[in-house]
Amino acid sequence: QVQLVESGGGLVQPGGSLRLSCAASGSTFNIYTMNWYRQAPGKQRELVASITSGGRTNYADSVKGRFTISRDNAKNTVALQMNSLNPEDTAVYYCNAEVRLRIGAPIYNYWGQGTQVTVSS
Repeated sequence: QVQLVESGGGLVQPGGSLRLSCAASGSTFNIYTMNWYRQAPGKQRELVASITSGGRTNYADSVKGRFTISRDNAKNTVALQMNSLNPEDTAVYYCNAEVRLRIGAPIYNYWGQGTQVTVSS
């Protein structure tokens, strides 16, 4: 079993910064791509950033230059550094990971519970 737990969300002023972290735990497994999604009230969940096991990154256009995704493969963690936050960044942010539990097993997507990020004055 795999569990993803996000942390670091909260209330921040426009222009401020937050760093989100996500820790994966469970039995031995291989993690491939890790992602951060977000969902604002009344809107579809969207992919914010992704990072492959090799460190290749992709970002939504709306966050390029402001957000940075990183990972620590040894610790099975992924982080999202968010700078220059604005109110439209307000959303619940979800950690997602592609995981293979063992050789020959299928790859599944696992999700965290989400952490609230509110950008407001």
